[in-house]
Amino acid sequence: MQKKTIITAGIALLACTSAHAIDEKYRQQLERSGCTQVSELQGCDIHKSRAENAQAGFASPAPAATTSASGQTPYAGQWVARSTSGRTLATIRIDDNERVWLNGKSVQAKRSDGALVFRDGNILYTIQGDRRLKNEDHWADFDAGTQGPITAE
Repeated sequence: MQKKTIITAGIALLACTSAHAIDEKYRQQLERSGCTQVSELQGCDIHKSRAENAQAGFASPAPAATTSASGQTPYAGQWVARSTSGRTLATIRIDDNERVWLNGKSVQAKRSDGALVFRDGNILYTIQGDRRLKNEDHWADFDAGTQGPITAE
């Protein structure tokens, strides 16, 4: 009986320990150098900078500043929500601080999975932040079961 308890406790103890594939220092070196574990095996040097590894052809250069860092937001501008028949349902204005006005009335908005989401009554509006994605801006009235596109003006 005691042997079973010891074995069970040992298995539980081994199962509870967390295993980390790489340590924190190594992860930081990979991030700074722009290398991955695979590219390091192919010759990428984790002791060099991202730019030096990019020159050697192993890593991409440092990413450019994002739109939020430069003060621009992909949501800013005038938008129109239309029904499937083409009738204008709402006009939407979003400023550079991501404040939203729906038909001239201020509404609360939040970011969710890369999109700006806001609600007016039963209608939920979603404007995608990645402008490369097409036909992702839409509104949906879940009570009526209707939905339609939102387009930039």
